[in-house]
Amino acid sequence: MAVSASTHAQLIQASWARCREHGLQPQQAPDFDCLTRAELSALLERRQTLLRLTREEVLPQYAHLLGNASYLVMLADASGCLLDTWGSRRFIEPRQAHGFSAGAHWHEHSVGTNALGTALVCAEAIHVGQDEHFLRQNRYLSSAAAPLLDATRQRVGVLDVASDGYLPASQTLGLVRMMGQSLENRLILAEYADQHAQLIFNSACDNLDSPWAGLLVFDEQGQVLAANQRADSLLGGNPLRQNIEQLFQLPLRQLLGHPRQQPFALQATGRNRFHCQWQAPRAVPRRCAGSSAEPRLEKALAQAGLLLEKDIPVLVQGETGVGKEVFVNTLHQASSRASQPLVAVNCAAIPAELVESELFGYDKGAFTGAHHKGNPGLIRKAHHGILFLDEIGDMPLPTQARLLRVLQSRSIQPLGSGEPVAVDIRVVSASNRDLAAEVRAGRFRQDLYYRIAGLALVLPPLRERSDRRQLIEQVHARYREPGQPARLPAAIVELLDRHPWPGNLRELVSVLQVALALAGTGPVGLEHLPAGFLAESPGPVAVATDEADLQALVAQANGNLSAVARGLGISRTTLYKRLREQ
Repeated sequence: MAVSASTHAQLIQASWARCREHGLQPQQAPDFDCLTRAELSALLERRQTLLRLTREEVLPQYAHLLGNASYLVMLADASGCLLDTWGSRRFIEPRQAHGFSAGAHWHEHSVGTNALGTALVCAEAIHVGQDEHFLRQNRYLSSAAAPLLDATRQRVGVLDVASDGYLPASQTLGLVRMMGQSLENRLILAEYADQHAQLIFNSACDNLDSPWAGLLVFDEQGQVLAANQRADSLLGGNPLRQNIEQLFQLPLRQLLGHPRQQPFALQATGRNRFHCQWQAPRAVPRRCAGSSAEPRLEKALAQAGLLLEKDIPVLVQGETGVGKEVFVNTLHQASSRASQPLVAVNCAAIPAELVESELFGYDKGAFTGAHHKGNPGLIRKAHHGILFLDEIGDMPLPTQARLLRVLQSRSIQPLGSGEPVAVDIRVVSASNRDLAAEVRAGRFRQDLYYRIAGLALVLPPLRERSDRRQLIEQVHARYREPGQPARLPAAIVELLDRHPWPGNLRELVSVLQVALALAGTGPVGLEHLPAGFLAESPGPVAVATDEADLQALVAQANGNLSAVARGLGISRTTLYKRLREQ
């Protein structure tokens, strides 16, 4: 969508006003505030997917346009820090060469009005001509930039196309918009296309392969999981979390009945007709392919270990009880800091009024009631080791601001002290919340999220893991007492394997601990399993199919037929009937 001349002028005027508020003077030189080599290395590790997609998939698509003009393509992260550049550098002023290298920041408050920095502030694509730059030293160039959103509609970067000012503004702005949309589409597909189908639609049949086509990713029930901004425009609103059948006048089964990648017409509810095509997932869904979550965990552990050694923070997410603490403990033991402390902080368990003193520590006499010797704080206790911030999503917003400063400066200032103390820590965070959603809701700081989520991992729930039986046996072996049977009865393993496990690994441990305590020196039977566990079973579970199995279950239950029937998910009458038939 083109920006009107009046709107464009207003955006530039507003930017100049902000520059004056920041204390900038037109005659001063821009301050690009470049990262150190170590900081840049960590940043590039965190943004490797964005870089790879730009370098390998987007730039080649537009090489025929870029190769015939004096363009420089610049890719920055969401903070305005350059990640890489491609193209001609002939027009760059030699004294500003460092500003066009990876690690340079193009913040509006330090570089003045510029397309990259101003696009981030305005949250929309913008062209800044030569004389529209606030700082005079920048007025030799002209550029256009567009913010980039990922599959969750979070800003992940900005794409800029700069030139010497002799190219039409509309051409440069159109090019960066098209490249930005193409990159956003690829970010969505990289996240979802392996496991989910896509619907591509547009107003004409001959532009379905254009970056400007609408893109929807949906699950097997038709629920929209991701959509590009073009889809919003075509459908008149954000389609996320809506159903395909609500958006279009067509049952999902009928839509999927069309040949894949073959155009067909589709009527949007209450709106225009579109030309569409659908594409199947690039990979077979996990449960059909026979793959398991176990390789995913091993890969996640290896990735986390590699990045942690390079001082890139790790964020572990997953349902309650999924084993985040176990994962972090394993990560610590496998790291070069295994002999140093792993300090775990449960951010949800510390009272809000004590969070800062517990985390950052305090000097003696810092406040009424303070210990006479002071308190070093949990962060300082992790010096040379790993700081594990569990349930970080529950941390109060003011404390998040202080934590961000600690992670940026790697120093801590205890309450009541004027002297900062340097800390050498590696940071691992965990949460059972979707922190990206918490950022959107304003309950978690975006800058802290980007600081802690260098690598974001989602641990699979127990119900999705194909190694459940091995886990059941491992937990049983860990908690059984000497003298108790070495293995669980096959019928009990079957019952445990088929359970939905809403409480994940934590529930499994609890169930087996209770069962082992009640079973004593005998085998675990149905009567030893907690009633709550049996009540959670979604329906009948056929753990016994022949007389030997049934008789074994009855024997294990010491003749308690009610317990056996409850475990099988059948009535006592049905159980009596099956026993008589055998």
